[in-house]
Amino acid sequence: MRFSIAPDHPCLPGHFPGRPLVPGVVLLEQVLEAIEAGHGPLGALRLPQVKFLQPLLPGEPARVELRPLATPGAAPRWRFQVLRDDTLLASGEVVAGDPA
Repeated sequence: MRFSIAPDHPCLPGHFPGRPLVPGVVLLEQVLEAIEAGHGPLGALRLPQVKFLQPLLPGEPARVELRPLATPGAAPRWRFQVLRDDTLLASGEVVAGDPA
């Protein structure tokens, strides 16, 4: 899924004044939207591992890449990457459902 965060997004004025950066939570929102677009609402979820490696600036195009991790009998799980061109911005895992 491709996306771009508009320069007038309400999260940007305080993050950071004079040099706005897209907050990590907004990147994660895009990841969740990509998962839900293919699998429906997630309900409760966990993020056992997330790394933010590079910033995304307002207006820059980026994309979410997902890989389902199949474990029989376990909660649905996805590995994700957020990329700008070939630059890795963030990566991690999303697990649907309550912790065991």
